[in-house]
Amino acid sequence: MAQACPHLYPNLLVLANWRRFSLSINSEWLLILRGHAGKFALSNSPAIFTKTVPNMPTIQSVIMQLEAWAPISYQESYDNAGLITGDKGWPCSGVLCSLDATEEVVNEAIAKGCNLIVAHHPIVFTGLKKLSGNGYVQRAIIKAIKHDIAIYAIHTNLDNVADGVNRMIAERLGLKQESLAVLAPKTGLLCKLHTYVPLENASAVREALFAAGAGHIGRYVECSFSTGGLGSFRPLENTNPAIGTAGGPREQVAEEKVEVILPLHLQQKVLAALFKAHPYETVAYELVALQNAHQEVGSGLIGELSETLSETAFLHLLKERFELQVVRHSPLRQRPVRTVALCGGAGSFLTKAAIASGADAYVTADVKYHEFFDADGQLLLADIGHFESEQYTIAGICKFLQDKFPTFAVLQTEVNTNPVCYFV
Repeated sequence: MAQACPHLYPNLLVLANWRRFSLSINSEWLLILRGHAGKFALSNSPAIFTKTVPNMPTIQSVIMQLEAWAPISYQESYDNAGLITGDKGWPCSGVLCSLDATEEVVNEAIAKGCNLIVAHHPIVFTGLKKLSGNGYVQRAIIKAIKHDIAIYAIHTNLDNVADGVNRMIAERLGLKQESLAVLAPKTGLLCKLHTYVPLENASAVREALFAAGAGHIGRYVECSFSTGGLGSFRPLENTNPAIGTAGGPREQVAEEKVEVILPLHLQQKVLAALFKAHPYETVAYELVALQNAHQEVGSGLIGELSETLSETAFLHLLKERFELQVVRHSPLRQRPVRTVALCGGAGSFLTKAAIASGADAYVTADVKYHEFFDADGQLLLADIGHFESEQYTIAGICKFLQDKFPTFAVLQTEVNTNPVCYFV
């Protein structure tokens, strides 16, 4: 693939079977070779390039940003979010964002020089026993593997964060940002940390915990509770106590008990910050599991329109904002619409939660015949289509990564992967 020619070009590489993609950084072309990635400047020969040190993110660095936004632990138990093909250690030549990672999208990634596809839907959802090219899933996977294309899915974890898929739908509908709340918050995602710190060190430890992500409750950050008390301990031999002497007498220290809430997925990060900031050689702490609902994580959103609409006007708004040919809906109630619940994708499981929340309308997709009866005259149930409800997720993921990697190629797919057509 790449052969050095020291006798002719001591500082050059002769490259065969190379491909170039149209991303220019600092007036140099980036070239991606199978098994070899780097930044090269053109020489006089079209097949000879000067290699410089590449300054490209890895697949892992992109994944780290995505999972800071939508932690993988927030996905549903049935889901398959995460890296599906490829190696986290690969240099990333570019990212193509899509709703689905079909074979057509893989071909597009190859053509545009992007070796990472970030798709909302996992192309592999259930186990594969064969890779024989039978069916669209196997064809896409085989094509991706053949061309060293990594596929990463950010699915129900992005559905479940408050600033994910449903926030994008809410913004498209024009719901007031300050009114938005998670429709069905999840439990079992939080714990409480108790630790005991000398009074003079309490502020520094608290700040370290906040910086690591602890103390976030709903729309409030840096939340903690402290009480004073008297701690005692006796250092044994071969210790290095911050207070007292090894093998010395029992010490009594005025301490502060600091309590903070943190999400379970940040537990190791928060503990590392605690151990680094705490003056004691051995830190006393407890972690307590909580069943509190996580107010920023869960299914669906609910919020208010800026103005009250009739049901017919609301349906027209849906058609306009989501560029719909048709809206399936439950019978009109001839009542105004102001409070709107929503869930991108298949969300009929939340109809009763939408009713209980007092919503006037519930917008989702994939509602079955009998599930329309669940509206029961208590709200307007509107099915706008699965693809249609999530179509702006592509732009949302793309913008997020462009903000994180402003000098890097992050592209939106030009392939329409919607498998549903309408004859109107």
